[in-house]
Amino acid sequence: MASWVLSQCGIKPTPQIFTRPRTRPISATANPSKISFFPPNKNLKLPSISNSPHGFSWKNRNWVTKVSAPLSISSLDENERGESFSFVKEAEFDPGAPPPFKLADIRAAIPKHSWVKNPWRSMSYVVRDVAIVLGLAAAAAYLNNWLVWPLYWAAQGTMFWALFVLGHDCGHGSFSNDHKLNSVVGHILHSSILVPYHGWRISHRTHHQNHGHVENDESWHPLTETYYKNLDALTKDFRFTVPFPMLAYPFYLWNRSPGKSGSHYDPNSDLFVPSERKDVITSTVCWTAMAAFLVGLSCVIGPVQLLKLYGIPYWINVIWLDFVTYLHHHGHEDKLPWYEWSYLRGGLTTIDRDYGWINNIHHDIGTHVIHHLFPQIPHYHLVEATEAAKPVLGKYYRNPKKLQASAAAVGSFIVRSTLRPAMVPASLVAGLIELPYRSNRRRSIHQKGPNF
Repeated sequence: MASWVLSQCGIKPTPQIFTRPRTRPISATANPSKISFFPPNKNLKLPSISNSPHGFSWKNRNWVTKVSAPLSISSLDENERGESFSFVKEAEFDPGAPPPFKLADIRAAIPKHSWVKNPWRSMSYVVRDVAIVLGLAAAAAYLNNWLVWPLYWAAQGTMFWALFVLGHDCGHGSFSNDHKLNSVVGHILHSSILVPYHGWRISHRTHHQNHGHVENDESWHPLTETYYKNLDALTKDFRFTVPFPMLAYPFYLWNRSPGKSGSHYDPNSDLFVPSERKDVITSTVCWTAMAAFLVGLSCVIGPVQLLKLYGIPYWINVIWLDFVTYLHHHGHEDKLPWYEWSYLRGGLTTIDRDYGWINNIHHDIGTHVIHHLFPQIPHYHLVEATEAAKPVLGKYYRNPKKLQASAAAVGSFIVRSTLRPAMVPASLVAGLIELPYRSNRRRSIHQKGPNF
């Protein structure tokens, strides 16, 4: 309107010389009489337009302020100010709340090439690791020095663990798209370190599909309070007293976790469906063949030499396996509340870990969150997939802490965790039984506790 009036008089509009108006939220409870949209400003000086072509002076007119936007809003009382700005404070993050994204949103954020499996690249890691294992064994046997043996045990045990991770990828199908290649390589790698490939593959698949589920998870799930109290003293000590939990894996393969029955070697175990029994028999036969080979080797080189070359590195590998998988499923400072289980929310309760220079040796197994959600992604793409997914995950992703603390600090952490088992309270279990079940028998869970 002002521009039109000026144009009719042949005058250009006055240049805007005022600072940009600042607006603030107004409390719904504020007294309207205390709000001024046009506060007096004694220091405001209007420009003079006396040099008009028509000789008309606008010096004493104040029409500019009548058509301008509000310069400011007068201040509110302190009480009203507190009410007005109370909503500005960011709400505290609730990890038990349903995430605002879906699994498909995470999948869409991951680059397409991250899903591509290159069997030649996968095999290159197998060749590398097997060559290192054979080289270390040959060097240790040749030197046969007690100054060398402890170094060999640490290095070879770590390489056995690396072999397990590659066989683990075969079990997930992330090694290649060729099922037969995955099966052959998986059997060679896992049998060499006394793991029944198919038996473990099937139970591990169950763990991924039901992670954190009170009833259906295969491992790393909370025990009910009633069940824990009814455990015999030997089981409690073995499962929840350091260092025994770090040596539990071979026994888990034979007897599973507390509260579960069956064996990874038994084709008739309730771990497996009838169509999987032939696979389980195949893996058990391969495991038996490896065990027989070790017995024969001990007759050739002697049991002590076999213990030094294979036995102690095997147990170092077991410690690595139990230690790493424990850290991926437990120990975060923030305990998650009970919540309605789903595949996405169960996977989000896992934890990434940064193992520093060892990350490359054990094939980036520390990138565990994305691996749990999408186990078909090859290990050599997990780092970039994780980085791509972080903006979607937001605070539901816990940044990994580097494990550069001393061995005493790490040991103290594990001791504190194992001394405080996380259990499902009996009263809550009773309440859960009365909840209506969905088709997949979802239940609330609690994370994390030192259960194996």
